[in-house]
Amino acid sequence: MAETLHQVVEDLAAEHADLASVLHRLTPAQWDTPTHAPGWAVRDQVTHLAVFDEAAALAITDAAAFRASAAVLGPDFEAAYLAKGRAMSHDDLLAWWGRASAALVTAGRGVDGKARLPWYGPDMSGVSFVTARLMECWSHGLDVVDVVAIPRPDTDRLRHVAFIGVRARPYSYANRRLDVPGVPVRVSLTSPSGETWELGEPSEEDVVRGTATDFCRVVTRRRHLADTALEVTGPAAREWLEIAQAFAGPPGEGRRPGQFPREATT
Repeated sequence: MAETLHQVVEDLAAEHADLASVLHRLTPAQWDTPTHAPGWAVRDQVTHLAVFDEAAALAITDAAAFRASAAVLGPDFEAAYLAKGRAMSHDDLLAWWGRASAALVTAGRGVDGKARLPWYGPDMSGVSFVTARLMECWSHGLDVVDVVAIPRPDTDRLRHVAFIGVRARPYSYANRRLDVPGVPVRVSLTSPSGETWELGEPSEEDVVRGTATDFCRVVTRRRHLADTALEVTGPAAREWLEIAQAFAGPPGEGRRPGQFPREATT
């Protein structure tokens, strides 16, 4: 467990570094470029990461203080933090996220692998907690690179996102108040480096095959299934990918079919 946690923390640090390399290259105008998340510009994506990386570091270092802060969040919480980020210069916003992300990695390196950490829903294991932050960095970073034309190539760190995506299959149904089917689905993915990852459950009837790049975009609702080259066999597999959601929160609209040329995700 300790070795797994260490690897996830170091992969989170690497994910932060890759996103930072993009953000440091943005022009002032690009910080206000609209992203595909309705109403959110590039700066809003970075603000979101800064707020929740800061909260995650607090949850690790002072669970009581985190619980106290989470208990008083009101319905205007998101509007308030977005307003804060919109009032900042892009240099100050980048510095804020840089401090928050670095503090999170430092805190993560001290986590007991057996610890349960508080969050806005149920407590999480240290590994799951840090993995979720990596998924957030990658997916909100994707929202940025999708509109600023600065590359951030995918890496085999996507295995963490793919793992969450598969494990979250029951949640995808429960989140929509649907019954979770008892039908197994196998997921066979090709990693960015060319490895094959076999995930999910043994099945030949319901299978998802394709690239980790496509799969991770679908389960984080950054691509519509129709805009990927995923091969989906069986009704249970298709039903799942139509509603797949690897992150907590109410079901979002996701992306519409046709928003992204297929070749953009390969």
